This record gives sequence, C-alpha cells and structure tokens, in this order.
Amino acid sequence: MGLTGRNASGKSTLVSWFSEKGLRSVSCSDSIRSWLSDRGEEATRDALIEGGRQLRREGGAGVLAEMLLEILDGEDAVVDSIRTPAEVEALRSRGDFVLIEVRAEEGSRWDRMVDRRRPGDPTRKEEFLSQEASEVKAQDEAGQALDATASMADIVVLNDGTLEDLWGRLDEVWSGL
Repeated sequence: MGLTGRNASGKSTLVSWFSEKGLRSVSCSDSIRSWLSDRGEEATRDALIEGGRQLRREGGAGVLAEMLLEILDGEDAVVDSIRTPAEVEALRSRGDFVLIEVRAEEGSRWDRMVDRRRPGDPTRKEEFLSQEASEVKAQDEAGQALDATASMADIVVLNDGTLEDLWGRLDEVWSGL
C-alpha cells in the first residue's frame, strides 16, 4: 500500500502503524536520499524536492516507484511519500496496490509541523504555505503533483482528531483490506 498527503498530514504516523502490522516501510524519498548521498549532498527538504525533480527528468515521472518495486521484489510494504500520478501507476502495476490519502486541515498540519521541529521544516507559516503551493500542482512532468495524486486514492483517512481516533480509522482500513 502507499501513502500520499500534504506535509504534516500524518503519513509518518501511518507508516509506523502499518509497520507494526508487519509491513516493510519504504519511501519514494529513499531513492532520492540515496542519490543525494552518492553525490555528497545533504538530504534537506529542498534538496529532496529538487533531487526528485532531477531523477524524474532523467528517468521519467514514475522512476522513484519503479526503483522501489525492484527493491521490494514482491515483498509487502507500506510506501510513504508518493507524490506523482506516475508513481501511483508504477506501483499499481503490481496488481495489489492500494493508495491511501492522509488528509488533515491546514491548521492541524501547521501545529504538527511546529511541534515536530524536523530539520528543514519551515519555521514561518508563510513559508509553509508557499512550500505547499509549489507541491500541489506540477509545473512540469518532473514536479510534484499532490492534488492529482490524491485524486487517485482508493481510501481517504481523515486525521484531524486524536491518535485514538486515527487508530480506530486504521483498524477499519486494515480489516477491510
């Protein structure tokens, strides 16, 4: 299964939950991190975004997911950070792929981002909103397209409540799979 959603919507929390159910955890960003490391570059948010664009320009819009499919070799996994429709299409080639959009309101996501203090996260709300605006619609084939990717979701998980609310929703999703 794969996860898509805007920044700080709770994707990492879902990854942890599904990992506890026995799924391997991988991310489309892992391919970019490896590529950046090989180049001696730090994996900042901006570097990950630009690295993803460059890899997509060179290998096509679904290249990150295609690389993950080779790594997984048929193993069940939860794939984080799916950001383009072509990545979804590549993963759906497996036949058993399910895309989950993790959705949360802007205010909840901003509060989470401030609380988590991840390196590279914006420290001003204006930066957060600007960054988000650049990710929702691709400017070219190599860019991120979160809105178009979200529209392909098989399941939407709303994540504006408590962790207990989220666990209940995930139990329902898991039993339905």
